[in-house]
Amino acid sequence: MKKIIQLAVFSILGLATYTQAQTNRPVLDIMLTNYEYPYQVHYLNLKSQTDDLKMAYMDIKPTKTNGKTVVLLHGKNFNGAYWKTTIDALTKEGYRVVVPDQIGFGKSSKPTDYQYSFQQLAQNTKAMLDELKINKVYLLGHSMGGMVATRFSLMFPETVEKLVLENPIGLEDWKLVAPYTSIDKNYETELKADYETTKKYQAGFYYDNKWKTEYDEWVYLLTGWTKSPDYPKVALVNAKTSDMVFTQPVVYEFEKLNVPTLLIIGTRDRTAIGKAAVKDPVVAEKMGRYDLLGKATQKKIKGSELVEIENTGHLPHIEVFEKFITPLKSFLKK
Repeated sequence: MKKIIQLAVFSILGLATYTQAQTNRPVLDIMLTNYEYPYQVHYLNLKSQTDDLKMAYMDIKPTKTNGKTVVLLHGKNFNGAYWKTTIDALTKEGYRVVVPDQIGFGKSSKPTDYQYSFQQLAQNTKAMLDELKINKVYLLGHSMGGMVATRFSLMFPETVEKLVLENPIGLEDWKLVAPYTSIDKNYETELKADYETTKKYQAGFYYDNKWKTEYDEWVYLLTGWTKSPDYPKVALVNAKTSDMVFTQPVVYEFEKLNVPTLLIIGTRDRTAIGKAAVKDPVVAEKMGRYDLLGKATQKKIKGSELVEIENTGHLPHIEVFEKFITPLKSFLKK
């Protein structure tokens, strides 16, 4: 009993320490102007849907170039900052690395009256590459970024030389089994987001409840602006992009891809939008089974390769970097 009490006290103190660490950090503004990215941030002035927008991106050139460019596309709950270790590894290999924040995310503009679609995000990304006069790329998308990368590859096949999908979402059509949640309802949920609830979600879905202190940074970047007076704008954008992810599956388009493709899949991942709202536990259990979805997706993409990383969740490049970067570098060099 004494040990149980000690463990309970330790857990409470641990949670308090984590919360205090977050509380003591600056409240982030919704453009993250008071958060420093790992590399210099540039901005593309973008006229889109009658709005004057700014699209942030990092453009990191290697000391000795191999003439190739890799574009890294972030997931929905992230921004370009979480690619630092991947950027460092790739630039050492001679790659130029370009890392955008999509409109609505990170340091980019967050228009609330925007119609968010994967076609639009792909067009914005192409506009950035055109500005940089980059005609050919190796494209890597993680999570939602995998959906953007898929749509980009279909819209601009002449631009993409190789495609890498790291635990992409959209491998199944959730709206066939999960009830629809309105943007208004999602907005209400987003307004209540805080460090504790976000960490709980990421710990359970991403890391099998095996939390490491370095994961805290990505929770801070997602929740550090919840106390900003402008946070309702972010909450509405988050609700709209959640709707985009749920209602615009790419699962039906994989068979149309005609580019060398590598799937890197952490098989412990169980990410599935709308899963919590599914009442039938048998149906819910079948959602987000990346141990099955990776294999199924490989069969749909002709000539694709699959690397499965066992006992790894939604973020291989964060959780098990070496197991992620080794097959990535091998594939890009082929």
